[in-house]
Amino acid sequence: MPDSRDHKVSCSNYQCEIELTLEILSGKWKALIIWNLHLHEIIRYNEFRRLIPGITQKMLTQQLKELEKYGIVTRTVHPTVPPTVEYQLTDLGKELIPIMSAMDQWGKNYVQLYHQSHPEK
Repeated sequence: MPDSRDHKVSCSNYQCEIELTLEILSGKWKALIIWNLHLHEIIRYNEFRRLIPGITQKMLTQQLKELEKYGIVTRTVHPTVPPTVEYQLTDLGKELIPIMSAMDQWGKNYVQLYHQSHPEK
């Protein structure tokens, strides 16, 4: 749960549960992290930097920690030198995939409609 509302999960404390979902997924990178975990199943920390080139190390660490705190991803540290850290979606995180697939399709449709109505761009 987001920190400020740990004990307030209900529509009386959010306009609706969509607000809660958006609060958990908010940020430029979380959706890309989740989508890449869906596509690749298990991703090592350094591999995220290759898959999402614009993300900084600080932001990647922050976003992964938040997603782990919310129960969306799991973090596994393997006792190697240096340590190997892997991430994957939890069952709860996997429940987001149909929603994100619908968002992906909506975005593709929007881009297509935009280009049809703005042919000069």
